[in-house]
Amino acid sequence: MRVAIVGAGAVGRSIAGELLGNGHSVMLIEKDPRKVRTRAVPGAEWVQADACEVTTLEEAQLATCDVVVAATGDDKVNLVVSLLAKTEFGVPRTVARVNHPRNEWMFNEAWGVDVSVSTPRIMSALVEEAVSVGDLVRLFTFRQGDANLVELTLPEDSPMIGQRVGDIDWPLDTALVVILREGRVLRPDPEGTLELNDELLFVAADETEEQLEDMLSPHHRKTEE
Repeated sequence: MRVAIVGAGAVGRSIAGELLGNGHSVMLIEKDPRKVRTRAVPGAEWVQADACEVTTLEEAQLATCDVVVAATGDDKVNLVVSLLAKTEFGVPRTVARVNHPRNEWMFNEAWGVDVSVSTPRIMSALVEEAVSVGDLVRLFTFRQGDANLVELTLPEDSPMIGQRVGDIDWPLDTALVVILREGRVLRPDPEGTLELNDELLFVAADETEEQLEDMLSPHHRKTEE
């Protein structure tokens, strides 16, 4: 997979290193010459130029990339890069960094963003995930599929404890992805059963989240009332 990363700061370089380690081809585009540190990511192709300029992206052959990651510290730049990648170069997938939560509403398909990554939102979700039992926590949103990665830790009064995974009728547009149990990562086994304090990760549509939470943790509804 060929990936273009716009922004060669600490975030962009870290992403590049991870992708190169996984065998992908990476091109880093950076406007500021002080951030062009070829020795920091030696396996990447480097382009020093303004990624908001169409000519720059043409010379970098952006149309040959499978993914564009807009990882600068400027939300305006990340939006412009995403829009150009989609509309001018037909890049199949765009991922954009959100630096300021107040701008998050703009990071959508209208601006060419397939996936937005908001550091403040992710950190708050991880805090909730660490301390919440019996409450559904949204960890991540998949823009293209209108679905979310959600987590719930089974409380002691959950009616699902002891139930066979294969016998549970999950809500429509919901899939149990993984079970975290006592430090282990378990693939959902239809013959296996759910246990107290199991951490369940689902991919679920927006409209099914409340139904899923009521099903797994009925005390939640009583607490709200």
